[in-house]
Amino acid sequence: MIYYLAMLGVAAFAVTGVIAGGRKDMDILSVVLLGVVTAVGGGTLRDIILDTNPIFWVGDMSYLWVAVAAAVISFFTNRHIVSLYTLFLYFDAFGLALFSVLATETTLKLGFDSVTAVLMGVTTGVTGGMIRDVLSARVPVILGKEFYATPAMFGAVVFILLIKYFPDHEYNRIYGMGIIFILRILAIRCGLYYPHWLTYKGS
Repeated sequence: MIYYLAMLGVAAFAVTGVIAGGRKDMDILSVVLLGVVTAVGGGTLRDIILDTNPIFWVGDMSYLWVAVAAAVISFFTNRHIVSLYTLFLYFDAFGLALFSVLATETTLKLGFDSVTAVLMGVTTGVTGGMIRDVLSARVPVILGKEFYATPAMFGAVVFILLIKYFPDHEYNRIYGMGIIFILRILAIRCGLYYPHWLTYKGS
């Protein structure tokens, strides 16, 4: 189950990379590269930090081919979706939810503690999107005032608590992902963001 969810997350993030690249009139090679980097960037950074060998997509090239396939298909259908910025945000929210929880679970299975697992969950979830936005000359979503990294953290913490107290429950992943996705949708649709007294105003 976790394997297929990870594949789904890779595909979703690859699509966001293509949508972002399509808005910049990139050629197919640049767009596909952007989609692939977006899809595997977070997991790659996680594996480098945790010194996991081999890196997940090197050990199983199916991840890379799924990312390439999703990017290519999205490239040729991009003219139908490039103007739908909300769709881009929904795919991004979906990828964030999947990667954050799956990375948290993977880190725990490698024998690391809960704090490290949460940090790796958040890092994995947001890194792909950050790379995508920087390479496509966009302001990274994480730098906006909306909830972004915070939902990833909440979902990772809830997931860890669930597997601690309800280790045999089959829907723990879904609950963790659901929290992240719902909070992001609330941020997208309703403008959910930090109260003013928790934001930095600068000089």
